[in-house]
Amino acid sequence: MHRRHVLALGLCAIAAPSWAAPTPYRLSGTAATITYTFTLEGTALKGTVPIDRADLRIAPNNLAASTADVTADVRRARTGLIFATEALKSRSVLAAEDFPLARFQSTKVTLGARGRISEGATVEGMLTLRGVTRPVRFDAQLFRAPGSAADDLSALRVILNGSVNRTDFGAVGYADLVADTVAIEIDANIQATG
Repeated sequence: MHRRHVLALGLCAIAAPSWAAPTPYRLSGTAATITYTFTLEGTALKGTVPIDRADLRIAPNNLAASTADVTADVRRARTGLIFATEALKSRSVLAAEDFPLARFQSTKVTLGARGRISEGATVEGMLTLRGVTRPVRFDAQLFRAPGSAADDLSALRVILNGSVNRTDFGAVGYADLVADTVAIEIDANIQATG
């Protein structure tokens, strides 16, 4: 997606008065995934977990007031290798049968120095994985649909990038084979419902 489609706070000011409550958004179709990258014996591998549910509230004229509550079913996690997928869901890593849901709840959105998402933004929140909750931070991007008008915020694409240390969540299995740091990208198309 071209950078011209990056949603800037200055373009959003005309969308709603400053007192307006955040607009609820829902996932649009099936285009919502969590992609994780892990290192297995020195080789970077990717896997996916579909987003199960998302309660998103975006305030285009005050993005810092936006919130997200996202749940994924880790029993549906996949890698490109069947043995790696089974190891991932095992008790020593995700313990998917005991803790089937992972959940992210945002606590803070911070925009760039001039209050524009085009200058970068971060989303902080609490990630619950394996029944353990820890703070995490993602770099955020928000895009309008290609070719849409500057004030048309009915359809958006959200991309979050960050990383976690799996041992912080008790996912300590296969430490001799798999690195501790796991990169995460969340990519979702969303549609306004309000």
